[in-house]
Amino acid sequence: MEGMAEWAAEYDDWAEVIARFAEHLRNELGRSPHTVRAYLGDLESLADFARDRGIAEVSGLRLATLRAWLGEQEQADLSRATLARRAASARTFTRWCARRGHTDTDVGARLASPKRGGRLPAVLSDEQAAEMLAHVEGAADDPVGLRDHAVLELLYATGVRVSELVGLDLDDVDDGRRTVRVLGKGGRPRTVPFGVPALRALDRWRHAGRPALARENSGPALFLGARGGRLDPRTVREVVHRAVADVPGAPDIGPHGLRHSAATHVLEGGADLRAVQELLGHASLATTQIYTHVSVERLRSAYAQAHPRA
Repeated sequence: MEGMAEWAAEYDDWAEVIARFAEHLRNELGRSPHTVRAYLGDLESLADFARDRGIAEVSGLRLATLRAWLGEQEQADLSRATLARRAASARTFTRWCARRGHTDTDVGARLASPKRGGRLPAVLSDEQAAEMLAHVEGAADDPVGLRDHAVLELLYATGVRVSELVGLDLDDVDDGRRTVRVLGKGGRPRTVPFGVPALRALDRWRHAGRPALARENSGPALFLGARGGRLDPRTVREVVHRAVADVPGAPDIGPHGLRHSAATHVLEGGADLRAVQELLGHASLATTQIYTHVSVERLRSAYAQAHPRA
């Protein structure tokens, strides 16, 4: 990481402590490379801010500095979600610093996160999702097309994260039970069901598509890139954006939007929040409550059926 090396040369103490913290995230907590990169970006921003104010060592960090750092970013019009994530990164870091003796106390323990805004991610309607999948299925006449169709069907059927999808191996799919075994955040495994359309797409991909792309380096990966290696998350994002763009009136979403669409449609179909929590692999039900929403139509229907004065 060349950028990190240049930054480390300028901020010796900060860089050393943050590098140790990154090792803690990777080796002790098992965080993904994407998560570690996010933490590093947040903490490098904090270190830059602290150094500009004469705080050359982590031991000099104070709560007032953390609050001023977040305040400066709020004035720069960063989103509430980004500010909340950076506050969480700082709190995790300062808690670790206190345990390891880099600071005398946990200076970030009282650092509050800005409240997230109420805006929900855009989702596809049932009809738009069906139209997208039908269009992709009709165009699936080569190995890459078969792969893309299977990828989209499985993403929408299961609501798995893109990192979980590309991490799937062939033996993670149970055809008889129509389930996939995924490894979620924090290394937590879970089993997620899928339907018949996804099974048909997977069958076509495994029997007619994957063998044409497989190479010596393919290993057990379920989904392969054009050169035979494990499919890259960036390719999945391109596949989703391209497929959604072909549906008139559909919002521009990526894999996360497709995940949210799946959860929303399951909830609207009558599933309770606990079931959606299990489907999505959320450790906390509170996360599911933020992530999903019930349509106005379903709320009106429930109200009409349940309220004596409806």
